[in-house]
Amino acid sequence: MAQLMIDIAGTELTEEDKSLLAAPAVNGLILFTRNFASLEQLQELIREARAAAAKPLLIAVDHEGGRVQRFHEGFSAIPSMGSLQKIEDEDERQRAARDLGWLMAAEVQAVGIDISFAPVLDVDDCSDVIGDRAFSAVPSEISKLASSFIEGMHEAGMACTGKHFPGHGSVQADSHIAIPEDDRTLEQIRAHDLKPFLSLSQKLDGIMPAHVIYPQIDPQPAGFSEFWLQKILRSELQFNGTIFSDDLSMQGATVAGDMQQRAVAALKAGCDMILVCNDRAGAVQVLDADLPATEPESAQRVNRMLMSSSAVSLEELKRTERWEQAQRWL
Repeated sequence: MAQLMIDIAGTELTEEDKSLLAAPAVNGLILFTRNFASLEQLQELIREARAAAAKPLLIAVDHEGGRVQRFHEGFSAIPSMGSLQKIEDEDERQRAARDLGWLMAAEVQAVGIDISFAPVLDVDDCSDVIGDRAFSAVPSEISKLASSFIEGMHEAGMACTGKHFPGHGSVQADSHIAIPEDDRTLEQIRAHDLKPFLSLSQKLDGIMPAHVIYPQIDPQPAGFSEFWLQKILRSELQFNGTIFSDDLSMQGATVAGDMQQRAVAALKAGCDMILVCNDRAGAVQVLDADLPATEPESAQRVNRMLMSSSAVSLEELKRTERWEQAQRWL
């Protein structure tokens, strides 16, 4: 059985939403700003979604900090990861990264969400869509700060997802609206963008590949490429965690065909879970498709991303010394 993560349009579940969540292939839900009206409403929405699902539902959000933070009211305003470079002392930078990783993860889990798709491991080179979402322009600095950020997430009990493998930061085009191509050789990418993924491969719980084509290496975007996902990520980097496709409705994914073809291509390349967001008709098409069966190990990898225990409430969290400690970096 394939594993699909979908989205919903509003702040309440429709009957169609409930029907889709009950589909055997759906075991993921990603939330956006449009799904938030208040903390109480969000938590009720999450409860209803879990109740509607046919099996344990992995609920996710993009809550990196900076300009990619889906929820604001009641949540700490996490700064962009690039802003950590303003902290001159290296030990303090590392401490800030860990505290912010913990703070982000603890608050997100406190409302019932399993994971935030973070951290960004891209290099801040020439991509506007990445920019200050990246920790740094220097791969070794990214590795150090992201490692601390991940330690904070793990301290809070949240699984982490590094993105966008093998690197989106060195192309100008935005894969949401274009089909980016990176003309460098494998050796050049290994020496630069790939370094954070290589150094953190045994610390990462999940990885999300980029909808970027590296034509010197493979004609398919990384998320549809057996070379990138099997030969490099699984074999060379020895990564044993979950591989999530990026959203298959993005322009960068259209080279793989229609929505059904994209889903099949991503699963065959090695993705454990595919995301179809902002395209309900596309999600329905995927559910109607004859998708390749998922290996039991793949389902186990996805299940490992679920929260291992119930988190404290957001109100209780804000009364802890740990929460107060992390506020100093805001």
